[in-house]
Amino acid sequence: MTEYVTTALGDRVAFDRYGDGPGLVFVAGAGPFRAIDPVTTATAELAAEQGLATIVYDRIGRGESETTNTPIGLDREFAALRALMDLLGGKAALCGHSSGCSISLAAAANGLPVTALALWEAPIAPVGTVAEWIGEVERRMDAGDFDGALTHYMKDMPPEWLAEAKKDPMYDMFAAQVVSYRADGESLVWADSGPQAELFANVRVPTEFLLGEKTFDEMHAAAASVLATIPGSVKKEMPGADHTWDVAPMAAELARFVTSA
Repeated sequence: MTEYVTTALGDRVAFDRYGDGPGLVFVAGAGPFRAIDPVTTATAELAAEQGLATIVYDRIGRGESETTNTPIGLDREFAALRALMDLLGGKAALCGHSSGCSISLAAAANGLPVTALALWEAPIAPVGTVAEWIGEVERRMDAGDFDGALTHYMKDMPPEWLAEAKKDPMYDMFAAQVVSYRADGESLVWADSGPQAELFANVRVPTEFLLGEKTFDEMHAAAASVLATIPGSVKKEMPGADHTWDVAPMAAELARFVTSA
């Protein structure tokens, strides 16, 4: 059943909570929220059965975490994570998915009480051009061109992803929720803004870079950059494809990893 918590910045965040034990918060990337993401919910439920306390929440500006207060920057996502961590005893591991990984890394680097990081296919291989791409997304967003903002955000993704999204009767809602991507953009720009050894210098918690057995070459490059800059971090290939994971093995790995951390 949906619960709500209000952050220190005044946002009302909707979430589901499962189980008892070491805490784990799932951090979605650009787009997903609970109502359209059964894979994450199923993973959280199964990991809870294996000894964790898990939370799946709607990112601010999505799903039931509604707001008319924009812009939705990274500071507000940090406040949401802090409020959710407080519900889990004041600290928690984070499982980021896609750009949820860069949000999770930035949270740990900025001193949030993160106990461990599980990063599923973090798109953070350094390229030096992220700020230009995100700048155009934000320009379209701020002009009210939500379809254009979403289209530009997805320009380097497999084209069939956007084509399928545009066939969905909910597409107009998906496009309107692009305002929530500002935090994703800010975190991705941060992760590309300098040497990652310096950016991630304060990230000193157990870290796993997880990726599917069928994935994009860029994810292996991103994994290499994480392993080179976060001491003790490891890379693990898991059952999964097309940027998502298989529920049962992912839940088992998260339960093992978070408990050991």
